[in-house]
Amino acid sequence: MTFHQPLNINQLTPAIMQWFDSPLGRELLEVEQTLLEQVLPTLFGYHLLQIGVDSRKSMFDASPVPHRILLGPSLELGMGKRSIVASNSELPVQSDSMDVVLLHHALDFAENPHQVLREAARVLRPGGHLVIMGFNPASLWGIARYLRRRKQVPWSGHFIRHGRLQDWLGLLELTEVRSMSDFYMPPFESIRWRQRCAWLRTLAKRAPAHSGAALVVVARKDVPGMTPLRTPWRRKLISLPVIEPKPTARGHMRSRRR
Repeated sequence: MTFHQPLNINQLTPAIMQWFDSPLGRELLEVEQTLLEQVLPTLFGYHLLQIGVDSRKSMFDASPVPHRILLGPSLELGMGKRSIVASNSELPVQSDSMDVVLLHHALDFAENPHQVLREAARVLRPGGHLVIMGFNPASLWGIARYLRRRKQVPWSGHFIRHGRLQDWLGLLELTEVRSMSDFYMPPFESIRWRQRCAWLRTLAKRAPAHSGAALVVVARKDVPGMTPLRTPWRRKLISLPVIEPKPTARGHMRSRRR
């Protein structure tokens, strides 16, 4: 599937990093960390891979997985020891090797989001979990994206709909198990303007379904043909009274002759 506006992550990386360092970007990261703190502690395993667009931002601090790797598009100062610089669409990772894969805005700024999602599903082991973090078009931020110039970050991102993500997950044999959103603040850089438009935040919270700017979707990689084990059913025996047979007339006559 193609998008109207092709993106080049190598050209956008400096602008993306600059935006995440802005007050609005840092506030969004704090909200996303709060959402991930509700999700990551419930996902277990040995290996976690974060695929993002900013090599400095590790979003897996709340995960209990011991081996955690961050994959980014460029080599930057502040990267952790366990970091990989590679393309999001061609992961140098063995297939079926990761227990948890975290996509942090990797689909929003990908040239081919479906290819990135396909690679994430490839490296995920059967039974593992995929966590997608991205911008929600069904929010105040989605409305602002249509009103602003899309050449600027973050409005140049794809802002993929939840319904489209569900379709892609189904094609890759991934089952959605949880979804949530947050951050209903209007996307104004000025704190004064955000305070003046606080009523928009209240209105967005009352909207149905997911209407926050930050959208989290958790999916599980199911193995075709396998069913979960169930507790074996045990038959309970009920003790019933035994009815003794009555003697027949012939048997009664024989007993009298004896």
